[in-house]
Amino acid sequence: MSQPSPNESRRSKAAKIARNPGAYQVCEGCDSIVGLSTVLCPNCHSFRFDARPERVTAQAELLGSREQRSVTSGDLNS
Repeated sequence: MSQPSPNESRRSKAAKIARNPGAYQVCEGCDSIVGLSTVLCPNCHSFRFDARPERVTAQAELLGSREQRSVTSGDLNS
C-alpha cells in the first residue's frame, strides 16, 4: 500500500482541523495552524494567535488547497 501524497496529506489534515476549529489557532506571525494550548509558535516563535473558529477554518482550507511553502522544524531535521 502506498503512502498518501504530500498534497493528499495536507488536505486530510486541513479537513481534520476544519471539523474541529476550536482546538486550533492561527499564528499571526507566520499563518501556521497550531494547537490551542500552544504558547510559542514552533515555526516562527511568535506568541500572538487568532483562535476564532472562522479564521482557523479559512486558514485550514487555504493551506490544504496548496503545496507547502514554508520551512518547518521537521524539514530542517531531515
